[in-house]
Amino acid sequence: MNFSEFNFHADIAKGVKIAGFKEPSPIQELAIPIVMGGSDMVGQAHTGTGKTAAFGLPILDRLAKGEIERALVITPTRELATQVADELYHLGRFAGIRTLTVYGGVGYGRQIALIHKGVQIVVATPGRLKDLYKKGKIDSFNPEIVVLDEADEMLDMGFLDEIKEIFEYIPQNRQTLLFSATMPEPIKELASHILYMPEFISAVGEDETTNNVIDQRYYMIHEHQRDDAIIRLLETEETNKCIIFCRMKREVDRLAEHLNALGFSASGLHGDLEQSEREVVIKAYRRGETKIMVATDVAARGLDVKDVTHVFNYHIPFDPQSYVHRIGRTGRAGKSGQAITLVTTEEFKELQRIQKEVGAEMRLATIQGHGGLDEAGFEYLAEQIRDIPVHGDAATLLGYMKEMDTTLLLEKLLSRLIEQEQHQFSTQIGFDQDTVDEMMEDYSTEQKETRGSNRRRKRR
Repeated sequence: MNFSEFNFHADIAKGVKIAGFKEPSPIQELAIPIVMGGSDMVGQAHTGTGKTAAFGLPILDRLAKGEIERALVITPTRELATQVADELYHLGRFAGIRTLTVYGGVGYGRQIALIHKGVQIVVATPGRLKDLYKKGKIDSFNPEIVVLDEADEMLDMGFLDEIKEIFEYIPQNRQTLLFSATMPEPIKELASHILYMPEFISAVGEDETTNNVIDQRYYMIHEHQRDDAIIRLLETEETNKCIIFCRMKREVDRLAEHLNALGFSASGLHGDLEQSEREVVIKAYRRGETKIMVATDVAARGLDVKDVTHVFNYHIPFDPQSYVHRIGRTGRAGKSGQAITLVTTEEFKELQRIQKEVGAEMRLATIQGHGGLDEAGFEYLAEQIRDIPVHGDAATLLGYMKEMDTTLLLEKLLSRLIEQEQHQFSTQIGFDQDTVDEMMEDYSTEQKETRGSNRRRKRR
């Protein structure tokens, strides 16, 4: 199939040709006829598969043909709103279709004025749009088509209440389209309230919840090896642009600063940044001036950047859907991507839960090391030695070595421990399968003993 078969208005067809579109993607082939036909629709597809054109082209076509006058697209973030508006503008510019982005952080005046002047497409974020409707600033804006884009992202960001309120201001005689990469229960419930007899389409396989062109790996490491592991991966992987996900803002700042000090081109993205700072960071990343983005989950919501080859999970995410959203930043539009997760024995259960709930196939891998202990390695080894219980036969063995200088004896024993540590952990980062199995067995036994000890304390 090619785009000519949709019989778009001549000016829209010209925009399609200039954009270089030839064959529609699966979500476009499924969605465009439904939107052109006027039915409500729920579409499931990953970001980067052509969703904007899937709803944008039929909306632009109907505007160009005079079938509708206004359309509204709601997106979770300012960055995504700008991106969607830019694409719609370029596809519809030959038809003279005007597009406006509406978001917070700037004055109301210009946005309100352009809406009243009759701009045809408004692409808005939930917070600002709700404020405009609630304050009666855009009562005259009655879109005939409303698109809810990245609905699961809005759920994760806590926007569902705003979305529900917005739909109270929009006329009932509308066509509503909902797009989401995943379909958790709250999204299904929302769809049942705001859509009327929708058609359901999916460009995601029945058993696919994570993109099948993403190679997913995990490395079982010690806690003190996280930085070394990330650095070694950045040195050995053929990355173009990559995102490193951290759990907390302070981790983002520290890691980004550490990477820059080592000569990497890195920037941090988290919720404490001012909007102007955020825009500078994202623009530099999009242009390739910065190759590494260190970010929190919330800060990266709606971030859509092409050619991200790798996603690194510095820490495992808190829940399975966060994992899906994180790794969905790579492997887009049919391109391959790499998703790499660092885990410790304590986090392994979480990894297994994610694998089970999202159907992710992750393989265990190792990273070749430098062959020497660094400062963190020495600190870790010293801590391990302090925690070693004294063996009952230690005093007996010491009696056989009375003639040896005490300092020399201690140095020899420490040398053996250092050699073992270097061989086991410093020549590579990440344990092989046999070591992982052994470690997990020891960890399981330790957890059982701890639980048993706690139960005995309670009985006392």
